[in-house]
Amino acid sequence: MKILILGAGRVGESVAESLLGEKNDITVIDTDGVRLRDLEARFDLRGVVGNGISPDVLAEAGAADTDMLIACTSQDETNLVACKVAQVVFNIPTRIVRVRSMALKNQPALLEEGGFGVTHAFCPEEALMGYIGKLVRYPEALQVREFAQGYAALASVRARGGAPLVGLSVADVQQNLPQGAVRVVGIYRRFHHEADRLVSVEGSTRIEPGDEVFVLSDKEHLGDVLAAFNRQVGELEQPVRRVMVAGGGRVGMRLARSLTKDSKRFQVKIIEKHESRCVYLASRLSSDVLVLRGDATDENLMEEENVEDVDLFIAITDDDEDNIMSCLLAKKLGATRVLALINRRTYADLMHGTQIDIALSPAQATLGELLAYVRQGDVQAVHSLRRGVAEAIEIVARGDAKTSRVVGKRVGSLRLPHDVHIGMIVRGLPEPDARNTNGSEAPEREGQAADAKEPPQVIVPTSGTIIQSNDHVILFLPNKRLVHEVESLFRVGVTFF
Repeated sequence: MKILILGAGRVGESVAESLLGEKNDITVIDTDGVRLRDLEARFDLRGVVGNGISPDVLAEAGAADTDMLIACTSQDETNLVACKVAQVVFNIPTRIVRVRSMALKNQPALLEEGGFGVTHAFCPEEALMGYIGKLVRYPEALQVREFAQGYAALASVRARGGAPLVGLSVADVQQNLPQGAVRVVGIYRRFHHEADRLVSVEGSTRIEPGDEVFVLSDKEHLGDVLAAFNRQVGELEQPVRRVMVAGGGRVGMRLARSLTKDSKRFQVKIIEKHESRCVYLASRLSSDVLVLRGDATDENLMEEENVEDVDLFIAITDDDEDNIMSCLLAKKLGATRVLALINRRTYADLMHGTQIDIALSPAQATLGELLAYVRQGDVQAVHSLRRGVAEAIEIVARGDAKTSRVVGKRVGSLRLPHDVHIGMIVRGLPEPDARNTNGSEAPEREGQAADAKEPPQVIVPTSGTIIQSNDHVILFLPNKRLVHEVESLFRVGVTFF
């Protein structure tokens, strides 16, 4: 696929790097020639210097025969105008834009074919909000991703010694959680003096303390499943109540507003360096949010604000180093869990396995929205895992026994790549009004199946399970380079149409 990316910033670079790994033809447009030369030196892509709203620049970049435009500069106006030019002048079929303003995001008439010609709009800040919100709801999780309209969820959790499921074999996990659908799909184990390694998930594989376990579960029982891996026998639940946020930018303000919007459950403090921003935050947020002017790397301030009582410390400033240092300090002083927003991939890799519980890359949190559009076949959702190395995808089985290589076949007979697992099948989902390809956190499903004759089934497949047409199949891929093999397996023959 030929893809044109407008914007060579952090989001644009992450998108380009991920899509290049899938053998796409990538061209990046930006006004910063030095930045483009750096990308050309590191990646196999073409850079074009210029303003992306100019038809001449777009033409030079090859817009005339481009399949997809991804406009992800930091300016909403540039992204939207470029999208309209791509539609009217070049008739680019798929046009995806980054939108930061919630005022624009809440005007769907502007973000469609008849408005600015947008095929799909994504908001990185909104994706981060959804990501962090899931971690607040499930305090044992390292990450949580939803599939199949919210009926299934994939989560990663750190196995703790003394927890009910730690020390058991993978085969025994299901027997010890009979109340719900559960499947362990990935285990990453720590080894001395080297990075975590993927351990082959067999029935006899035992879950050891310190393992990062990826588990698929029906949404209803996810909390109990995570607790069984992470909470020791007899240990009481410790829900997130007290939250401290370092950084009062867009995400920090939205997060505080979201946590205090509907209930008094959370006690929220925001630490912000700049006085003018503190005044703005105090005027826009409810009185339940305490806004403090200061530096989250200041040990005296953190001690005065009782960081040792905080259930979740979140560092989301624009400075990676400040985020890392403030999280390490908060953890040292007694905060239960800490999350650092880290833009630089090398920093995120270095922080893995340290005192920082969660190192979150904003680009990786957003990437799934774009990948679902690029993927072939009926891919419904894509979630990037393990800092972009692994993936989980939801793909719909289409066709019949004559036109499909999976429909009517037993799971055990499918020629899946090694270490790729079909973790769950959701059967009986109603067809959405439009193809769901945003890859973002699924909305609450209340009332979604009102028109269905029976509620959807969440199935943990065995080797004898037969895949039916319209099944939503959720797979775990330890290496995203295996994606094309999986897509080819699920692609229907031309006679189906």
